[in-house]
Amino acid sequence: MNIYLQMFISFFKIGAFTFGGGWPMIPIIEKEVVDKKKWIDRTDFIDALAIAQSLPGILAVNISILVGNKLKGFKGSLVSTLGTILPSFIMILVIAIYFSKSYDNPIVERIFKGIRPAVVALIISPVLTTAKSAGINWKTIWIPASVALCIWLAGMSPVYFIILGGAGGVLYYKYINRKLTDKSDKKNM
Repeated sequence: MNIYLQMFISFFKIGAFTFGGGWPMIPIIEKEVVDKKKWIDRTDFIDALAIAQSLPGILAVNISILVGNKLKGFKGSLVSTLGTILPSFIMILVIAIYFSKSYDNPIVERIFKGIRPAVVALIISPVLTTAKSAGINWKTIWIPASVALCIWLAGMSPVYFIILGGAGGVLYYKYINRKLTDKSDKKNM
């Protein structure tokens, strides 16, 4: 099967069968593009996830753009993005046409209330998986926890933490990691 068609079908399925926005889609995208299709490896996926989070826009769309670009450049990005957003577009169009009058219906309200706990679970699952893949453990959990508390309680903008994290990463890999590598190389000589 054509790679473009495979990409479109894969991302269309992801877009069609996930609820709750970008985070619930992450484990499904990971399973599809890393485990099943093997289009990218887990490290590249974690890197793409980090980049997608720092870009404006919808997380799942950003990831689909990055995966599509890695596979087939601009055309791959376009195909995977269309696959991701088309199901939502179709569903919103159908809802706008047929169901807008029935939103106050008690059955429809109950359906949406029933979906909420599943969405919460779908959000927690990729957070835990990503934390494990990113190497967050009991010694480093204080970093994301303190950032979350600063954003939530102090009302600080996440932009500051993105900039701080980027600068910290550059410093770490430029200076600290190089020093550790140099020491390791000297020991092995």
